Amino acid sequence: MTIIAGWSLIVVAVLHTAVFVPQAPWRDWFSGSLRSVDPDAESVAVFWALPGGIVVPALLLGLLMIRLGRQHQRVGLGYALAILAWVSFCLWLVGPSGFLLLLVTVGLLVAAAAVDRRAS
Repeated sequence: MTIIAGWSLIVVAVLHTAVFVPQAPWRDWFSGSLRSVDPDAESVAVFWALPGGIVVPALLLGLLMIRLGRQHQRVGLGYALAILAWVSFCLWLVGPSGFLLLLVTVGLLVAAAAVDRRAS
């Protein structure tokens, strides 16, 4: 289940990227628009939705989960609880959104922890 949880996190990151990449003004970013005194608010929002946001950490954590699962280890329950707290806070702020998809990852990590606890 840890491996599936890792893949679910990667899928969320890829879907998040697919939604926001068409809006990304990469040329402006590379020319330094984000470092200007008054950057465009939409450009800043898209930056935080892509490279500055959850995409890269989610991919890395997903890959770590897959690696640990293949080594017959699990991610600690604390990771599931931390993701759940973060998702809950974000859902409280923005309402129903793509954050709901991360509840699949949380559920899989909790189930993996339960199975591991029973096996001990």
